[in-house]
Amino acid sequence: MMYKNYPLVRKGNEMYFGYMSDPYVIYLKVEKAQKQQDIMVSKTIRLYQMSTDMNSIPEQTAERDNLYEALDVALAWLKRANHA
Repeated sequence: MMYKNYPLVRKGNEMYFGYMSDPYVIYLKVEKAQKQQDIMVSKTIRLYQMSTDMNSIPEQTAERDNLYEALDVALAWLKRANHA
């Protein structure tokens, strides 16, 4: 799946946003979800900016109340970190 021209890969409550060939990607984890009607809706998402060199710790973190807000922050982080 693509979101604003970046790959978004999901497995369960975890997602990676960005190209693994770039210096940084964003790891997103759904901390809380709530059932609305017949679907689960994310309520708390934790974001971590991670270096793609596999020995790294998170560069920065944030928390947002829904997936769209989290992806907007993630997009800004990716653009700043990978194209600076």
